[in-house]
Amino acid sequence: MSLFEAVAILLAGCAAGTINTVVGSGTLITFPTLLAFGVPPVTANVSNTIGLVPGSLSGAVGYRRELAGQRSRVLRLCSASALGALVGAGLLLKLPPGAFEAIVPVLIVLGCVLVIAGPRISSWIARRHEASGGLPVNGAWWVWPLVAATGVYGGYFGAAQGVLLMAVLGIGIDETLQRLNGAKNVLVAVANGVSGIVFAVVADVDWLVVVIIACGAIAGGQLGAAYGRRLPPTVLRWFIVAVGAIAVAAFLL
Repeated sequence: MSLFEAVAILLAGCAAGTINTVVGSGTLITFPTLLAFGVPPVTANVSNTIGLVPGSLSGAVGYRRELAGQRSRVLRLCSASALGALVGAGLLLKLPPGAFEAIVPVLIVLGCVLVIAGPRISSWIARRHEASGGLPVNGAWWVWPLVAATGVYGGYFGAAQGVLLMAVLGIGIDETLQRLNGAKNVLVAVANGVSGIVFAVVADVDWLVVVIIACGAIAGGQLGAAYGRRLPPTVLRWFIVAVGAIAVAAFLL
């Protein structure tokens, strides 16, 4: 690996760490960068997944104030992310390369639509639960299985995993977007971490790439937390949608 390639991957990792902390889809920066420098697709995917874990943890630390009071909720949902990630990692190792990616654009578009419609859907759900005292603290019953489903996707590829998670959490849990964003960073870190452990044991990992991406992602996680947590809810919502739209375009073009 040349110095130029190392610097480019480091900067890509920093950008990915920043975007992942605020929304998600940082993989759309690092993955194509690795492919451009000749890293085989599967190796690039698994190395990228492991390398971005420290960035997600860095972002979660940056959102620690927003995470206050969410311990039981986050721990419960972490089990869903972990279980889903195990399934997703297994799919990556067993299925043909294009089998799952065919529905990725559809999932991202659905996530964007849900983010836009989130306030209205949340209000409708809240009204439905008023008679029984409102939504449970941990969210509607379907939040756990849908978080597990996003974990499957995250374990397989992961681009725009954050967009999908924010759609699920924003609709199913009565909480502010910024606090849910903090929870999202933890859930993504768990999904990537669990699948990363699987890949480290059974897949071909480029550990130099992992270290370089991790260094950039850690710095990016702090940058994303510093600026992302200041965004007003409406701005954050539309930023999520914009990132999701770019992700769809990247997959289709």
